[in-house]
Amino acid sequence: MNTAAASFLASIPSPDRGVWHIGPIPIRAYALCIIAGIVVAIWLGERRWVARGGTKGTILDIAVYAVPFGLVGGRLYHVITDWHRYFGEGKDPIQALNIVNGGLGIWGAIALGGVGAWIGCRRKGIPLPAVADAIAPGIVIAQGVGRLGNYFNQELYGGHTDLPWALEIYSRVSIDDPRIEDTLNGVALNNIPIDTVHPTFLYELLWNLGVALLVIWADKKLRLGHGRAFALYVAGYTLGRTWIELMRTDAATLVFGVRVNVWVSILVFAGAVIYYFAARSRGEREAPETLKGKDGDQPDEELDGEENAVVPNGNGATSAADEPGSAESPARAERTDKPDTKD
Repeated sequence: MNTAAASFLASIPSPDRGVWHIGPIPIRAYALCIIAGIVVAIWLGERRWVARGGTKGTILDIAVYAVPFGLVGGRLYHVITDWHRYFGEGKDPIQALNIVNGGLGIWGAIALGGVGAWIGCRRKGIPLPAVADAIAPGIVIAQGVGRLGNYFNQELYGGHTDLPWALEIYSRVSIDDPRIEDTLNGVALNNIPIDTVHPTFLYELLWNLGVALLVIWADKKLRLGHGRAFALYVAGYTLGRTWIELMRTDAATLVFGVRVNVWVSILVFAGAVIYYFAARSRGEREAPETLKGKDGDQPDEELDGEENAVVPNGNGATSAADEPGSAESPARAERTDKPDTKD
Protein backbone atom coordinates (compact mmCIF):
# COMPACT_ATOMS: atom_id res chain seq x y z
CA MET A 1 0.00 0.00 0.00
CA ASN A 2 2.81 2.41 0.90
CA THR A 3 4.61 1.59 -2.35
CA ALA A 4 1.50 2.39 -4.38
CA ALA A 5 0.98 5.63 -2.50
CA ALA A 6 4.57 6.68 -3.12
CA SER A 7 4.13 5.92 -6.81
CA PHE A 8 1.06 8.14 -7.03
CA LEU A 9 2.80 10.99 -5.23
CA ALA A 10 5.51 10.98 -7.90
CA SER A 11 3.08 11.57 -10.77
CA ILE A 12 1.11 14.31 -12.52
CA PRO A 13 -2.43 14.83 -11.21
CA SER A 14 -5.24 15.33 -13.71
CA PRO A 15 -7.77 18.15 -13.33
CA ASP A 16 -10.95 17.00 -11.58
CA ARG A 17 -13.02 18.27 -14.53
CA GLY A 18 -12.78 19.80 -17.97
CA VAL A 19 -16.03 21.78 -17.94
CA TRP A 20 -17.24 24.56 -15.65
CA HIS A 21 -20.66 26.17 -15.71
CA ILE A 22 -21.67 29.80 -15.38
CA GLY A 23 -25.39 29.33 -14.92
CA PRO A 24 -26.57 27.28 -17.91
CA ILE A 25 -23.48 28.15 -19.98
CA PRO A 26 -20.71 25.51 -20.10
CA ILE A 27 -17.13 26.79 -20.17
CA ARG A 28 -14.96 24.09 -21.73
CA ALA A 29 -11.23 24.01 -21.15
CA TYR A 30 -10.70 22.32 -24.52
CA ALA A 31 -12.37 25.22 -26.35
CA LEU A 32 -10.38 27.78 -24.35
CA CYS A 33 -7.12 26.00 -25.25
CA ILE A 34 -8.04 25.98 -28.94
CA ILE A 35 -8.85 29.70 -28.83
CA ALA A 36 -5.64 30.48 -26.96
CA GLY A 37 -3.64 28.53 -29.53
CA ILE A 38 -5.24 30.45 -32.39
CA VAL A 39 -4.45 33.78 -30.70
CA VAL A 40 -0.81 32.79 -30.21
CA ALA A 41 -0.52 31.62 -33.83
CA ILE A 42 -1.93 34.88 -35.20
CA TRP A 43 0.20 37.03 -32.89
CA LEU A 44 3.46 35.28 -33.75
CA GLY A 45 2.53 35.04 -37.42
CA GLU A 46 1.91 38.80 -37.58
CA ARG A 47 5.29 39.56 -36.03
CA ARG A 48 7.11 37.25 -38.42
CA TRP A 49 5.18 38.54 -41.43
CA VAL A 50 6.03 42.19 -40.68
CA ALA A 51 9.67 41.24 -40.06
CA ARG A 52 9.79 39.68 -43.54
CA GLY A 53 8.50 42.90 -45.11
CA GLY A 54 4.76 42.27 -45.13
CA THR A 55 1.97 44.64 -44.11
CA LYS A 56 0.73 44.66 -40.53
CA GLY A 57 -2.72 43.11 -40.12
CA THR A 58 -2.38 40.75 -43.08
CA ILE A 59 -2.22 37.53 -41.04
CA LEU A 60 -5.29 38.52 -39.04
CA ASP A 61 -7.20 39.22 -42.26
CA ILE A 62 -6.22 35.83 -43.67
CA ALA A 63 -7.15 34.10 -40.40
CA VAL A 64 -10.74 35.24 -40.95
CA TYR A 65 -10.84 32.71 -43.79
CA ALA A 66 -8.36 30.10 -42.55
CA VAL A 67 -9.71 29.51 -39.02
CA PRO A 68 -13.34 28.64 -39.93
CA PHE A 69 -12.15 26.49 -42.83
CA GLY A 70 -9.68 24.78 -40.51
CA LEU A 71 -12.31 23.97 -37.89
CA VAL A 72 -14.60 22.46 -40.51
CA GLY A 73 -11.72 20.51 -42.04
CA GLY A 74 -10.62 19.21 -38.66
CA ARG A 75 -14.09 17.93 -37.90
CA LEU A 76 -14.51 16.36 -41.35
CA TYR A 77 -11.22 14.47 -40.99
CA HIS A 78 -12.27 13.15 -37.59
CA VAL A 79 -15.68 12.00 -38.84
CA ILE A 80 -14.20 10.34 -41.95
CA THR A 81 -11.45 8.46 -40.10
CA ASP A 82 -13.72 7.52 -37.17
CA TRP A 83 -16.92 7.04 -39.16
CA HIS A 84 -17.85 3.92 -37.18
CA ARG A 85 -18.59 6.13 -34.17
CA TYR A 86 -21.40 7.93 -35.98
CA PHE A 87 -22.71 5.64 -38.73
CA GLY A 88 -24.03 2.11 -38.66
CA GLU A 89 -26.51 0.11 -36.65
CA GLY A 90 -27.37 1.73 -33.33
CA LYS A 91 -25.41 4.93 -34.09
CA ASP A 92 -26.68 8.51 -34.22
CA PRO A 93 -25.37 10.29 -37.37
CA ILE A 94 -26.41 13.66 -35.94
CA GLN A 95 -23.58 13.31 -33.42
CA ALA A 96 -21.15 13.82 -36.31
CA LEU A 97 -22.10 17.50 -36.08
CA ASN A 98 -21.68 17.65 -32.29
CA ILE A 99 -18.25 19.23 -32.04
CA VAL A 100 -18.87 19.94 -28.34
CA ASN A 101 -17.90 16.37 -27.48
CA GLY A 102 -14.50 16.76 -29.12
CA GLY A 103 -13.06 15.37 -32.30
CA LEU A 104 -10.80 17.54 -34.47
CA GLY A 105 -8.18 16.06 -36.79
CA ILE A 106 -5.10 18.18 -37.40
CA TRP A 107 -4.65 16.90 -40.95
CA GLY A 108 -8.09 18.07 -42.01
CA ALA A 109 -7.61 21.36 -40.19
CA ILE A 110 -4.33 22.06 -42.01
CA ALA A 111 -5.68 20.97 -45.40
CA LEU A 112 -8.94 22.91 -45.40
CA GLY A 113 -7.41 25.74 -43.39
CA GLY A 114 -4.89 26.01 -46.22
CA VAL A 115 -7.76 26.46 -48.65
CA GLY A 116 -9.10 29.30 -46.54
CA ALA A 117 -5.64 30.86 -46.36
CA TRP A 118 -5.31 30.57 -50.14
CA ILE A 119 -8.59 32.46 -50.58
CA GLY A 120 -7.36 35.17 -48.23
CA CYS A 121 -4.02 35.42 -50.03
CA ARG A 122 -5.73 35.65 -53.42
CA ARG A 123 -7.89 38.52 -52.20
CA LYS A 124 -4.86 40.39 -50.87
CA GLY A 125 -2.58 39.55 -53.81
CA ILE A 126 0.20 37.91 -51.80
CA PRO A 127 1.92 34.51 -52.20
CA LEU A 128 0.53 31.70 -50.04
CA PRO A 129 3.94 29.99 -49.51
CA ALA A 130 5.34 33.16 -47.94
CA VAL A 131 2.38 33.36 -45.55
CA ALA A 132 2.80 29.67 -44.70
CA ASP A 133 6.45 30.26 -43.80
CA ALA A 134 5.52 33.16 -41.52
CA ILE A 135 2.83 31.29 -39.60
CA ALA A 136 4.52 27.87 -39.39
CA PRO A 137 6.04 28.24 -35.87
CA GLY A 138 2.81 29.73 -34.54
CA ILE A 139 0.75 26.83 -35.87
CA VAL A 140 2.86 24.16 -34.20
CA ILE A 141 2.82 26.12 -30.92
CA ALA A 142 -0.97 26.37 -31.22
CA GLN A 143 -1.13 22.61 -31.63
CA GLY A 144 0.84 22.21 -28.41
CA VAL A 145 -1.47 24.60 -26.55
CA GLY A 146 -4.44 22.68 -27.92
CA ARG A 147 -3.06 19.46 -26.39
CA LEU A 148 -3.65 20.99 -22.97
CA GLY A 149 -7.33 20.58 -23.80
CA ASN A 150 -6.79 16.81 -23.97
CA TYR A 151 -5.24 17.03 -20.51
CA PHE A 152 -8.36 18.70 -19.10
CA ASN A 153 -10.59 16.24 -20.96
CA GLN A 154 -8.52 13.35 -19.56
CA GLU A 155 -8.27 11.74 -22.99
CA LEU A 156 -5.83 10.50 -25.65
CA TYR A 157 -3.23 9.25 -23.20
CA GLY A 158 -0.81 6.34 -23.42
CA GLY A 159 -0.45 3.00 -21.68
CA HIS A 160 0.26 2.30 -18.02
CA THR A 161 3.55 3.50 -16.58
CA ASP A 162 5.17 4.03 -13.17
CA LEU A 163 7.52 6.74 -14.37
CA PRO A 164 7.77 9.85 -12.15
CA TRP A 165 5.93 11.92 -14.73
CA ALA A 166 3.06 9.44 -15.12
CA LEU A 167 -0.39 10.99 -15.49
CA GLU A 168 -3.02 10.13 -12.91
CA ILE A 169 -6.42 9.15 -14.32
CA TYR A 170 -9.50 9.64 -12.15
CA SER A 171 -13.02 8.29 -12.38
CA ARG A 172 -15.41 11.07 -13.38
CA VAL A 173 -19.15 10.94 -12.88
CA SER A 174 -22.12 13.01 -13.95
CA ILE A 175 -22.72 16.15 -11.90
CA ASP A 176 -26.47 15.43 -11.91
CA ASP A 177 -26.22 11.72 -11.07
CA PRO A 178 -23.02 10.36 -9.45
CA ARG A 179 -24.07 6.84 -10.42
CA ILE A 180 -23.46 7.64 -14.10
CA GLU A 181 -19.89 7.66 -15.42
CA ASP A 182 -19.12 10.75 -17.53
CA THR A 183 -15.46 11.07 -18.45
CA LEU A 184 -15.82 14.10 -20.71
CA ASN A 185 -18.37 16.30 -18.97
CA GLY A 186 -18.29 14.87 -15.44
CA VAL A 187 -16.30 15.58 -12.30
CA ALA A 188 -13.95 13.49 -10.16
CA LEU A 189 -15.29 13.08 -6.63
CA ASN A 190 -11.86 12.20 -5.23
CA ASN A 191 -8.19 12.20 -6.22
CA ILE A 192 -7.65 8.46 -6.01
CA PRO A 193 -6.16 7.40 -9.37
CA ILE A 194 -7.60 4.40 -11.17
CA ASP A 195 -4.41 4.24 -13.29
CA THR A 196 -1.18 6.08 -14.06
CA VAL A 197 -0.38 6.44 -17.77
CA HIS A 198 2.00 8.06 -20.24
CA PRO A 199 1.02 11.75 -20.62
CA THR A 200 1.17 11.79 -24.42
CA PHE A 201 -0.37 15.27 -24.39
CA LEU A 202 2.76 16.48 -22.59
CA TYR A 203 5.10 14.62 -24.94
CA GLU A 204 3.48 16.26 -27.95
CA LEU A 205 3.38 19.69 -26.33
CA LEU A 206 7.11 19.60 -25.60
CA TRP A 207 7.90 18.17 -29.03
CA ASN A 208 5.89 20.91 -30.72
CA LEU A 209 7.73 23.64 -28.84
CA GLY A 210 11.00 22.09 -29.96
CA VAL A 211 9.82 22.04 -33.58
CA ALA A 212 8.81 25.72 -33.33
CA LEU A 213 12.28 26.65 -32.08
CA LEU A 214 13.88 24.58 -34.85
CA VAL A 215 11.81 26.31 -37.56
CA ILE A 216 12.57 29.79 -36.17
CA TRP A 217 16.29 29.03 -35.97
CA ALA A 218 16.52 27.43 -39.43
CA ASP A 219 14.43 30.18 -41.01
CA LYS A 220 16.74 32.85 -39.61
CA LYS A 221 19.93 30.94 -40.42
CA LEU A 222 19.03 29.75 -43.93
CA ARG A 223 16.53 32.48 -44.92
CA LEU A 224 13.97 29.88 -45.89
CA GLY A 225 11.30 30.89 -48.35
CA HIS A 226 8.75 29.58 -50.86
CA GLY A 227 7.12 27.34 -48.27
CA ARG A 228 10.28 25.64 -46.99
CA ALA A 229 9.86 26.80 -43.38
CA PHE A 230 6.33 25.40 -43.46
CA ALA A 231 7.61 22.13 -44.92
CA LEU A 232 10.19 21.91 -42.12
CA TYR A 233 7.42 22.37 -39.56
CA VAL A 234 5.31 19.65 -41.18
CA ALA A 235 8.25 17.23 -41.34
CA GLY A 236 9.24 17.90 -37.73
CA TYR A 237 5.71 17.61 -36.40
CA THR A 238 4.86 14.41 -38.25
CA LEU A 239 8.11 12.79 -37.12
CA GLY A 240 7.10 13.29 -33.51
CA ARG A 241 3.44 12.52 -34.09
CA THR A 242 4.39 9.09 -35.46
CA TRP A 243 6.00 7.78 -32.27
CA ILE A 244 3.59 9.57 -29.97
CA GLU A 245 0.61 8.15 -31.86
CA LEU A 246 2.01 4.64 -31.42
CA MET A 247 1.96 5.15 -27.63
CA ARG A 248 -1.72 6.08 -27.43
CA THR A 249 -4.29 3.54 -26.23
CA ASP A 250 -7.56 5.25 -27.19
CA ALA A 251 -9.76 3.63 -29.82
CA ALA A 252 -8.75 4.46 -33.40
CA THR A 253 -9.32 3.26 -36.94
CA LEU A 254 -6.67 0.71 -37.90
CA VAL A 255 -5.15 0.13 -41.33
CA PHE A 256 -3.18 -3.12 -41.57
CA GLY A 257 -3.21 -3.23 -37.79
CA VAL A 258 -1.68 0.25 -37.40
CA ARG A 259 -3.48 3.45 -36.36
CA VAL A 260 -4.56 5.47 -39.38
CA ASN A 261 -2.86 8.63 -38.09
CA VAL A 262 0.47 6.81 -38.08
CA TRP A 263 0.16 6.07 -41.79
CA VAL A 264 -0.93 9.64 -42.50
CA SER A 265 2.03 10.98 -40.52
CA ILE A 266 4.48 8.85 -42.49
CA LEU A 267 3.04 9.90 -45.86
CA VAL A 268 2.87 13.59 -44.96
CA PHE A 269 6.41 13.46 -43.57
CA ALA A 270 7.71 12.06 -46.86
CA GLY A 271 5.85 14.71 -48.86
CA ALA A 272 7.17 17.52 -46.66
CA VAL A 273 10.79 16.36 -46.98
CA ILE A 274 10.49 16.08 -50.76
CA TYR A 275 8.99 19.57 -51.01
CA TYR A 276 11.64 21.05 -48.68
CA PHE A 277 14.49 19.98 -50.97
CA ALA A 278 12.62 20.52 -54.23
CA ALA A 279 11.77 24.14 -53.32
CA ARG A 280 15.44 24.85 -52.66
CA SER A 281 15.89 25.49 -56.38
CA ARG A 282 13.69 28.58 -56.07
CA GLY A 283 16.36 30.37 -54.05
CA GLU A 284 16.09 32.42 -50.88
CA ARG A 285 12.88 33.78 -49.47
CA GLU A 286 10.60 36.10 -51.39
CA ALA A 287 11.61 39.75 -51.81
CA PRO A 288 9.86 42.08 -49.32
CA GLU A 289 8.16 44.07 -52.09
CA THR A 290 6.29 40.97 -53.24
CA LEU A 291 4.65 40.66 -49.81
CA LYS A 292 2.83 44.00 -49.94
CA GLY A 293 0.17 42.80 -52.37
CA LYS A 294 -2.80 45.03 -52.97
CA ASP A 295 -2.20 46.86 -49.70
CA GLY A 296 1.14 48.08 -50.99
CA ASP A 297 -0.37 49.28 -54.28
CA GLN A 298 -3.13 51.32 -52.66
CA PRO A 299 -1.20 54.60 -52.17
CA ASP A 300 -0.20 54.72 -55.85
CA GLU A 301 -3.79 54.12 -56.94
CA GLU A 302 -5.01 56.92 -54.71
CA LEU A 303 -2.32 59.25 -56.12
CA ASP A 304 -3.34 58.45 -59.71
CA GLY A 305 -6.94 59.20 -58.82
CA GLU A 306 -6.00 62.58 -57.40
CA GLU A 307 -4.03 63.54 -60.49
CA ASN A 308 -6.99 62.78 -62.77
CA ALA A 309 -9.64 64.31 -60.53
CA VAL A 310 -11.74 67.33 -61.48
CA VAL A 311 -11.03 69.93 -58.79
CA PRO A 312 -13.37 72.88 -58.14
CA ASN A 313 -11.88 76.38 -58.24
CA GLY A 314 -12.65 79.20 -55.89
CA ASN A 315 -15.89 80.09 -57.74
CA GLY A 316 -17.25 76.55 -57.49
CA ALA A 317 -16.48 75.73 -61.14
CA THR A 318 -14.03 73.09 -62.28
CA SER A 319 -10.39 74.02 -62.80
CA ALA A 320 -9.46 74.75 -66.37
CA ALA A 321 -6.33 72.63 -66.10
CA ASP A 322 -8.38 69.56 -65.23
CA GLU A 323 -11.45 70.03 -67.38
CA PRO A 324 -11.41 67.69 -70.41
CA GLY A 325 -12.65 70.35 -72.78
CA SER A 326 -10.22 73.05 -71.70
CA ALA A 327 -7.38 74.18 -73.91
CA GLU A 328 -5.11 73.88 -70.89
CA SER A 329 -6.10 70.26 -70.29
CA PRO A 330 -3.16 67.86 -70.83
CA ALA A 331 -5.40 65.58 -72.86
CA ARG A 332 -6.56 68.50 -75.03
CA ALA A 333 -3.03 69.77 -75.53
CA GLU A 334 -1.88 66.35 -76.63
CA ARG A 335 -4.63 66.16 -79.22
CA THR A 336 -3.98 69.62 -80.69
CA ASP A 337 -0.23 69.03 -81.00
CA LYS A 338 -0.74 65.99 -83.22
CA PRO A 339 -1.53 66.38 -86.95
CA ASP A 340 -4.84 65.10 -88.26
CA THR A 341 -4.14 61.65 -89.65
CA LYS A 342 -7.69 60.97 -90.76
CA ASP A 343 -7.92 59.81 -94.43
